[in-house]
Amino acid sequence: MAKKTEAAKTQDKKAAEAPAQGLPLFYSKPTPLDKKAHANLALKKNFGLDFTKGVNAVPVNLIEMPQVCHYYPIAFSPDGNATPVAIMGLRDNENLFLTDKGDWLADTYIPAYIRRYPFIFSEVPGGDQLSLCIDMDDDIVEEGGEQKFFEKDGEGTALAKNALEFCKSYHAAAQHTVEFSKALSESGILVDRQAEIAVGKDKRINFSGFQIIDEKKLAELDEKVFLEWRKKGWLPFIYAHLFSGAQWQRLTSLLNKRIEKE
Repeated sequence: MAKKTEAAKTQDKKAAEAPAQGLPLFYSKPTPLDKKAHANLALKKNFGLDFTKGVNAVPVNLIEMPQVCHYYPIAFSPDGNATPVAIMGLRDNENLFLTDKGDWLADTYIPAYIRRYPFIFSEVPGGDQLSLCIDMDDDIVEEGGEQKFFEKDGEGTALAKNALEFCKSYHAAAQHTVEFSKALSESGILVDRQAEIAVGKDKRINFSGFQIIDEKKLAELDEKVFLEWRKKGWLPFIYAHLFSGAQWQRLTSLLNKRIEKE
C-alpha cells in the first residue's frame, strides 16, 4: 500500500474518466486484491492490448513526455485540469497504433497509463491508504491460472510485487504531473486548437477538443513564473510538448495507410 495524495487521486479520477461510470479509462471493475478472496486468482496469459482499440488519446505523466514526444502529439485536456494526453488517433474510437493482430506498432513507445493496466491504485474506504487493485474483467483474470497473484502462504507473487512497484512509481509521477498541469492551467498560456487533417483523396477531417501551449504567450510569460518553472525542472517537458507537434504528420500518414486498407 502507499499513502494517498489528492494530486494522484485527481489525475486518475479526472484525466481519463469514463463519463457513464465515473471510472478511469479502460477500467470496468477495479477491485482491491485480497490474499484470501483471491488466493486462486490469476492474470490471463497474453491478454493483449485490444482494450485500447477504441481510444484515441490516453493520459501521460510528466516524466515520460520527452519519450512520448517522439511518437505522439502531446495535447492538454480542455476541462480546466490541463491533463497531458498522447493523441493516438484522429477519428473517434480509433487507435492508429494498435495493429490488426492486437500488437502495438513496432518500435513505438507505449504510454505508462496503458502499461499499468489492468492494475491501479484505489482508495481504501474509510482509510488514508491506497490499495493495489486489479480490473475484474473475464478477459483479464481467471481462476486457477498459472500467473497467480498470491503464493500458497498468502505472500504476493513476483507478478503482484512488480505491479505494486509500477503503480507506486506511476502514483509518484502523477503527483508531479497534476502540479505541473495546475500551473499550466492557471498561467493562461494554453489555447484551444483544432487540426484540419487531409486524408484520402480530397478529404479533410477536423480534430478538436484539445489545448496546446501558445508559443507567443509562453514567450511573454512573467519572468518570475518562468524562473520558478525552470527551478522546478519543468522547461524540458514544455519543450517536449512543443516538439511533439511534428507528430501530427505521422498520425496523418498512419490514418491514410489505414484508409487505403479499408
